[in-house]
Amino acid sequence: MANPSIEHITAASAASLETLQSAINLTLNSFEKLASHQLSSTRNVLLEQLDGVRNLLGTKTPQEAFSLNGAYFQPQVEQAIAYYRGLHDISANTQEEYVKLLEQGHAELNKSLSSALDWYAKSAGNSELAVTAVKSAISAANSAFENANKAARQVANITEASVSAASKATSRAVEAVNSSTRRKAA
Repeated sequence: MANPSIEHITAASAASLETLQSAINLTLNSFEKLASHQLSSTRNVLLEQLDGVRNLLGTKTPQEAFSLNGAYFQPQVEQAIAYYRGLHDISANTQEEYVKLLEQGHAELNKSLSSALDWYAKSAGNSELAVTAVKSAISAANSAFENANKAARQVANITEASVSAASKATSRAVEAVNSSTRRKAA
């Protein structure tokens, strides 16, 4: 059996290059999404503010102006919530893609190590104990990696639920304040 070290090095280098290219593409795509989200949100806020000022300028009495107060601020709060929700979604999606990329790299590394260890076990005499010890260490590392990955996914799920609950609570609170303000103005 020929020494696969050159083949392993070449294959590992090619896989690393592919992983690097994927990470670069993922990063650039995420920045593009963030920039687009920022520009869209800024445009929406500015247009909403201009509409609010136009409406305010069209009022005839202080009571009418006061009643517009809630109608003006609720869309602003909703847009802020949507903005931060969008940031969270972009961040969560990017994180998920990085985790997938890491998992793929981890699987490739395990495959390469397993192949190299098998070659070593067949070519070196009395190497079974060393190979078994290394495979055991790799198995423990894989288990730790899986546990860390599960914990990270649980944190991401908890964060998602918290962001969703906070968004809903903020919307309800703003609506309650606006309802109260409208009743006082009437």
